Amino acid sequence: MGKKIDTAILYYSKKGQDIIDAVNANSNLTADQIIHYGEEMAAIEYKLTALEVAKAN
Repeated sequence: MGKKIDTAILYYSKKGQDIIDAVNANSNLTADQIIHYGEEMAAIEYKLTALEVAKAN
């Protein structure tokens, strides 16, 4: 089970980094795009937190 959690953590960490890179690479984002990226990051951070708690237990 621990290996699956580690794999999921790596996956979501990569997805979060992809979003950060996309935002940093684009200097003319609209407000709607910024909100969309923020919502995606919030969901990813929530999942990462849950996975880290599961790993600790």
